[in-house]
Order: sequence, then structure tokens, then C-alpha cells
Amino acid sequence: TIEDLTALNALYRPGPIQGGMIDDFIDRKHGRKRIEYELPELQEILQETLGVIVYQEQVMQIANRLAGYSLGEADLLRRAMGKKIASEMAAQRERFVTGAVQRGFPQKKIEKIFDLMAQFAGYGFNKSHSAAYALLAYQTAYLKTYYPVEFMAALLTSVTGNTDDVVKYINECREMGIAVEPPDINVSDANFTPHGSAIRFGLAAVKNVGHNAIESIVAARKELAGEGARATQAGPTQPGPAQPGAAQSGRFKSIYEFCEKVDLRLLNKRVLESLIKSGAMDSLGRRAQLMAVLDRAMDHAQKTQRDAECGQHGLFGVFQQEETHADEDRLPDTPDWDEHTRLAAEKEILGFFITGHPLDKYREKLEDLCALSTAELGAMKSSTGKDESLSTAGIITNLRVLKSKRGEFYAQGSLEDLAGSIEMLVFPEAYRKLQEKVKMEVPVLVRGGVRIEEGANPKLTVNDIVSLEEVKVPLPKSLRIRIPLEKASEHTVDELHLLFSQRKGGAKVLFDVEREGDFMVVMEAEGYNVLPDRSFIGRVEELCGRGAVRVID
Repeated sequence: TIEDLTALNALYRPGPIQGGMIDDFIDRKHGRKRIEYELPELQEILQETLGVIVYQEQVMQIANRLAGYSLGEADLLRRAMGKKIASEMAAQRERFVTGAVQRGFPQKKIEKIFDLMAQFAGYGFNKSHSAAYALLAYQTAYLKTYYPVEFMAALLTSVTGNTDDVVKYINECREMGIAVEPPDINVSDANFTPHGSAIRFGLAAVKNVGHNAIESIVAARKELAGEGARATQAGPTQPGPAQPGAAQSGRFKSIYEFCEKVDLRLLNKRVLESLIKSGAMDSLGRRAQLMAVLDRAMDHAQKTQRDAECGQHGLFGVFQQEETHADEDRLPDTPDWDEHTRLAAEKEILGFFITGHPLDKYREKLEDLCALSTAELGAMKSSTGKDESLSTAGIITNLRVLKSKRGEFYAQGSLEDLAGSIEMLVFPEAYRKLQEKVKMEVPVLVRGGVRIEEGANPKLTVNDIVSLEEVKVPLPKSLRIRIPLEKASEHTVDELHLLFSQRKGGAKVLFDVEREGDFMVVMEAEGYNVLPDRSFIGRVEELCGRGAVRVID
């Protein structure tokens, strides 16, 4: 309910947490602790918060109801309790007790109530503020539940300038089953926008692409849409030559057309390179191809735009335009960038990887290695012990080599993975042996500890770095495969024999052939040693049932 959210906002703060108010409230909420009131008159005031003084307004109401304070006097009491000035508190205590006793309330109970008020009022929260935040939480929860794509698009737009937050919310989108599609000059607007069941990346989040450049792209799309509409209305019998390269539905068909239609005074070469690197121009060709013809496309477009400004649209201009348009679709047969180059360019321009991640192909290996994510490391509450070592993996970024007061070199940076990033430290002793490895631009496995200092986020202290490609997953020495007798068909046996012959290795195989509730026979697969990796175990479980394989080290 709104009331629950209002109380939660008021309680989830350092003062109430340290004072034990949250535990008290929760115990009462779940019936583990009896709800009691010092006086029946308090029930109406404290009923919504289960007998716990949570809000500043409740302190004022109690003073008014029990001791006859006016609302102005009650506000002065609230301020005095918040400031905790001894002389003011003493005067207010006398005023409160005297007023309440005169109204017929027992003195001991009144003194106890004043002490409770003083205890809670020091960090009591303003209910009107808390209620406003509660309403906001309710509204956003409603939107996230019933309009998840629209809500997450708006949320991403609100943090466009903060790469860490953008990464965090894109990961949340993926967990929610919402795809975040790369930027696209033919579709994207400045902001993140709903695109069916997905979210289209906003051009404003692309490095070097400013507001004026985006306006020029959108205006050019509208112009193309208008040209397409006019061409459709004219029909195929319209006299005059067909216009080569005429756009339909406001879409750019080539990099040449794009450069001609936008204002190149607003979209210089750096902007266009950023659009290519981010994947925003993938609909026009491969990124390597677009980079190869970028200078030529810009030169031709600048000449065309200059001629248009001077009014030079003669016969030769038409022929040249037709000749150029005829070449537009013939991009050079340039090999596309490899995955590392493509993802590195995305990271440079967007601040993160959008069409994939360098760790994607290592997901299974990381599970086998029991590597922790940066999110799991970041959630740790205490530092690891001196001899305790953890494993995590990612890409090293923002590396800085520094010199300590003792003149020793050490390194600071970040380790980024699929879940986010964590700050890392390489102390002098470790840096001396790892100074080349910290510079690696490939996915790495990092071993070390976690250091947590008061008021700071956890940091990863690095002891060792190894390229993930070089890391070997230790495989078990033997497997036991449980085969229910009813599944031990000739087909299953033949498939297992075929699998074993294809996946030879060093692990011994034992079969537990059983009839449930009757008997079990253990048999060794003589002459068959297998490679017991994840894919092998997965195939066996397809044949024999989930959980049929037990690993024996």
C-alpha cells in the first residue's frame, strides 16, 4: 500500500536503521511482536505505523493531543528535539509533562512517552516528503510493470550522460527480456525510444554527436520521406526521368546519399566516424567498407552542396549525379573488422559494448572456473582475508600507472565484465611481475582479494592476471552416469557409444544401471576414456535425463 511505502521511505535511513526501528517495525508488521500503545489516545495517531513513532508530524500530534500544545508550539517542540539542545529539551520536557498531567494523564507514562518522542524525533522523517516519494515509487513501479519498454527507454534517456548508469540499466533491460538495439541513423531519435518490444538506442548517447547534428539527421529523414511521398503521388506515368537514389519511407540508402542530405557543417568527419564506429550506419554497409569510402562520400557531398548553394544545377550536374548514384551501392569488397576491433570501437564511442561483449564466448568457461562477477564483488560487506583469493574476469580499462611516496610503481584501473565494473588496485609487489599483463586489451582472469574501506566502494586487489584464452579449466578424472533400466534402449546405448568415440579424453566412465526400488548395477565402460567438458555432459543428460551425470574428482 501507499502507507507501507511511505513508512519504508521514512525508515530506510541511517538513523532509524542504527536505532533498530526497522527491525521493530518489521516484527510488528509480521506479528512477531505485539503492537502496544502507552495510552489509548496514541492508537489513532500511531496505528498506521504499528505503534512506532516514525514521522515528525506524529510527534506534533502527540504533543497536541496529550499536553495541549498548539500546532505552533508543537512545531517548536519538533525543532528542539531535532537540534537536541539540552536547555531547550529540559524546558520542553517540563512543559509537556505539566500540560499532560493537568489533562489527567499519569506522570510516569507521560515521561516515558516524552523520552520515546525525543528518541525518535531526532531522526524522524517529514511524512509529507515521504508520502510524495511513496507516490512516485508507486507510479514508477506501475509503469515498469505495465509499460516496461517505455519506462526503461525513459530511464535510459534520463542517464544518457552517465555511462555507468546506462550500462546498469541496459543490463536490467536484458534481464527483463528487453533488447536494446544499436543506434541507427534511419530509425534513432536523439533519445532512447520504444521500438516495438525493444528499445532503440538514442543518438544523443553517441560520443561526438551533438544536438545540432542529430537535428540535421532527423530533418534529412523527413525530407526524404517527403520526396518519397511526392514520387508515389506522381505515379509511374509522371513525365521526366526517374530520380536515381530516390529514398522511400525516409530512409538513407547509402553513405553517399546520407552525406548529401545532411548538413556537413554540423556533421564533420569525426561525427561521421563516430556514427560508423557505434554501428549507427550498419544499414548502409559494413563498418570497414564505410570507413574506406568516407572521404570520397564527404568530398562528393560537399561539392554537391556547394553547387546547390551557387545554383549550379545544369545538364552536366544531372549527369554527374546519375553517375555517382550508379556507383553508390558498389562499396569496396573490404573485409569487415574482426570482433575485437568492432567491440573496441563501440567501447570508444558509446562507453560500453552494444552488439556483443568480449566475455560472451567465455561464459561457460567462467562458470566452470567459478569466477565471481564484479556485481558479486561489489556486494561484499567485508574485506577478504590475507590468504583468501577470489577469481573474476573482465576487460581492464582506465589503467593508470602511478608512483608511491616510496618511489615504487603501482597501478589503478577498472575491471569491466557483463555485470558492470569494479575499481582495481595493483600494489607495487604485484605490479613488478604484472606490469606487462595489466596492459592487455583482451579478456583476462584476475585473481586477488577485495578491500573495503569505510565510506568507499569495494576495490579489487590484484595478485595475478592471466589471459582468459590461455586459462585451462580443470576437468574431472571420472564420471558416473545413471541410466534407468527403462531408458537403456538400444538407441541410447548406440548414441552413447558414438559420443564416447567422438569425445575421447582422460576421464574414466562408470555406469549406474538401475531399476528404481529394485536394484542397481555399477559397470565400467572399459576401453572408453572421455573428455568430460560441459558439452559432453549436456549431451549425456539429453540421452539419459537431467542430473544423470555425477562428477568424481
